[in-house]
Amino acid sequence: MSSDDGDMENQAELEEKTRLINQVLELQHTLEDLSARVDAVKEENLKLKSENQVLGQYIENLMSASSVFQTTETKSKRK
Repeated sequence: MSSDDGDMENQAELEEKTRLINQVLELQHTLEDLSARVDAVKEENLKLKSENQVLGQYIENLMSASSVFQTTETKSKRK
């Protein structure tokens, strides 16, 4: 094996290492982006759950205050 063959192998190894390093860095950035997205979705989910609880309580209060949604006991007493 000549000196040129060794240099070409070293160059090929170096290029492969560089390619792999770049691929790893790209995957790390992708993972960071996905992790940030998951955090944002979790935060939005908590916000929506809280809003749903408030709306549910509001609807319950409206229903209890309205005669339309009262129990039918008063109607059966009339009969």
